[in-house]
Amino acid sequence: MGPSFFIFNIIISLALTLVNGDAGLIQKTCKTTKYYDLCVSSLKSDPSSANSDTKGLAMIMVGVGMANATATSTLLSSQLLTTKNDTIMRKVLKECSDKYTHAADALQASVQDFDSELYDYVYMHIMAAADYPNACHNAFRRYPRLVYPQQIARREDGLKHICDVVLGIVDHLAS
Repeated sequence: MGPSFFIFNIIISLALTLVNGDAGLIQKTCKTTKYYDLCVSSLKSDPSSANSDTKGLAMIMVGVGMANATATSTLLSSQLLTTKNDTIMRKVLKECSDKYTHAADALQASVQDFDSELYDYVYMHIMAAADYPNACHNAFRRYPRLVYPQQIARREDGLKHICDVVLGIVDHLAS
């Protein structure tokens, strides 16, 4: 048991302390949100959360929202290829794809405001991102023969829940 064993034990102890401390920060931060389980699972699945402060955790969740919005926009765009003969459905899918792109853009805009700690503007961008899916849903409602796809409804709820988590963290940061 030479000096290298002693140093190894110290490094392991410090690493465990840091991981446990960060897990505590994630839990503490997520308790301030509406969707605790979503918050914890999203943050724990991102390796960068281990080295993040509360603002960093919020920005990780913004990234989760951006990924959701971008993936949904891409999915909707890909569905345009399978609806070549239905002009109304194509129009609605295009509108929905654009709305999810706008949601991702709003989330991206919030990142700069996070950096400047302009939390009122962060809040505004996150609220906008959460609202864009409503326009998609409403586009389907304008045409009674169109059915709002369950897959898109789940993604809509997911984006809204992610945005709610970010808003809870922003409320905590701003207080």
